[in-house]
Amino acid sequence: MSYIDLHCDTISLLLEREIPLFSNEIDVSIEKMKTSDVFCQFFAMFIRMSDFENVDESYAYLKKMYHVYQKEMEENKEHIRPALCAADIHKNRREGKLSGVLTVEEGGVIGQEMDRLEELYNMGVRLITLTWNYENSLGFPNSDDPAVMEAGLKPFGKEVVERMNDLHMLIDVSHLSDGGFWDVAQMSRGPFVASHSNSRSVRDFRRNLTDDMLRTLAEKGGVTGINFYHKFLGEDGNGSVPDMVRHIKHIKNVAGIDTIALGSDFDGFSGPCEIRNCAQFYKLADALSAAGFTDSEIEKICWKNALRVIDSVL
Repeated sequence: MSYIDLHCDTISLLLEREIPLFSNEIDVSIEKMKTSDVFCQFFAMFIRMSDFENVDESYAYLKKMYHVYQKEMEENKEHIRPALCAADIHKNRREGKLSGVLTVEEGGVIGQEMDRLEELYNMGVRLITLTWNYENSLGFPNSDDPAVMEAGLKPFGKEVVERMNDLHMLIDVSHLSDGGFWDVAQMSRGPFVASHSNSRSVRDFRRNLTDDMLRTLAEKGGVTGINFYHKFLGEDGNGSVPDMVRHIKHIKNVAGIDTIALGSDFDGFSGPCEIRNCAQFYKLADALSAAGFTDSEIEKICWKNALRVIDSVL
């Protein structure tokens, strides 16, 4: 089986710990990607805005992560190459190379400057998670506060979504408020994604998607990437494969098999998880087979649905 993973936070750890991408003890490495044939990995540059005095400082830190990513892509070009469009991913795969897609997790890093969005695009960023867990210049996050959860995109956030449409960038609604989700659903001209979110009906947690959201995501041709973080999976806190399968079954039933992808959140969470790194994706594929999913359905979940969206947008 092959895999596409729509979200990991590996770049942050490479920078913080000064470790290489090829071989390491964290969740994602080139060696582990090859073991599982994770032929395309979306690498997030994650920014926690509260760690910085201002937007400019956060953007400078993002640049540091970008330079780490560039360095790793150059040093490992015999194994992995950056992908700027769908054609790059197909070409890399034909040539036996892995693909890296660069993303930003926390759209607030651009502040109120549209030029920064353009710069991120020119750097190779092809997906932006519009918010993280705090209000930013684009909109409002998921929240236990109903007023915040109902709030949508700010005027500048709507401008950003429009420009991302123009640039053929993937719009990511994971971490976004419910109101923001519906704004994106209305404004996005093509498929959008929830790169690492599960089902709120299965696990009632604010970061997961309601059934109505999942159906709308399906109608727009998008996908949600199953998140392996135990808090999003089940109340027992085990991060178990059976919990992942429960979410997948529910999403299939309410939104269809074409709406399910993978968004592990590797290197972005701590705590128990039965699939501990990207070399162990096979555990989910095996469990889906044992649960009665067909080979065709498992392929869609593991990579084909994500690639369809990539082909449609990038």
